[in-house]
Amino acid sequence: MGFISQLFYRPPILQVAALCWRGTGDGVEILLVRSLDSNRWILPKGWPMRGKTLAQAAAIEAWEEAGVEGQISPHSIGIYATQKRRATGIKQACQMHVYALHVSDVVLDFPEADMRKTAWFPLFEALEKLREPDLAAMIAVHLAPDP
Repeated sequence: MGFISQLFYRPPILQVAALCWRGTGDGVEILLVRSLDSNRWILPKGWPMRGKTLAQAAAIEAWEEAGVEGQISPHSIGIYATQKRRATGIKQACQMHVYALHVSDVVLDFPEADMRKTAWFPLFEALEKLREPDLAAMIAVHLAPDP
């Protein structure tokens, strides 16, 4: 890496996301939320939190952004690379650690209820709505029914 490149290099930042899912009589449903900036469908996500594991932080984000609670897996189902637009407008590489949250409770009154739209989608419809192919593939491997 050259000197000029080093001046502008920013190492990847880390975020956590919750793959909120529930079983239904027809299969698996995934909860997606609308992003605040681009209005696209995403998983609830946020920053690591002091004193919390990454899994716990993902569960807290799911509660704050979508009003769901349940059993969070202590182990990530995977990591995918994405871009995060910083307040300066500059995009920075981001490593998103994803944790599966088996949802057992959904409430309508949650911290970001007035800012977020949430919706449950059948598994394969949810995968089509996500714009990150690596994330969709990770979810499909984790939740798709065995043939």
